[in-house]
Amino acid sequence: MSEPDYRTIGVAIGLPEPFHHELRERRAAAGDPQAAVVPPHVTLLPPTEVEVAALFEVEEHLCRVSAAHLPFELHLAGPGTFRPVSPVVFVQVSAGISQCELIEADVRSGPLFRETNFPYHPHVTVAQNVPTAQLDAAYDGLSGFEARFGVSGFTMFEQDGGGNTWRRRREFPLDGSREG
Repeated sequence: MSEPDYRTIGVAIGLPEPFHHELRERRAAAGDPQAAVVPPHVTLLPPTEVEVAALFEVEEHLCRVSAAHLPFELHLAGPGTFRPVSPVVFVQVSAGISQCELIEADVRSGPLFRETNFPYHPHVTVAQNVPTAQLDAAYDGLSGFEARFGVSGFTMFEQDGGGNTWRRRREFPLDGSREG
């Protein structure tokens, strides 16, 4: 009997331009090597291994989740950090927090249920696992950052076989067509 085949997936809310480009550039300027391979996003499901045979069930689950939620406005403003617990600097979600929390809880249920190490805190990472001076500079550089945009869906990403890049697998529109 052969071993099951797995893929690593993640689910996230992407950022539109010009914010996508700006935050990717800021992450690169902070010296974060993930800038080139991880697009700016608000995580709904962190990297999770899923059996290939279960991907259809996962996509069906995400369709049900997206159908249960309405589009909303996301407001990003100012810096935040998880230091000293974790060497991360991020842009804070100022409005749209509850919508992100509700969607995240629904995504991380059913076939995607998993325990988490920390409570969910929606944010956009700008620097991670870089020296303190670079974290400080990234934090200071975000003091005036602000973005407002509509969120009309979320994306399931799949990591390539080498674990080097993430590619979009499928988009899931928020249409609130059924009550969840």
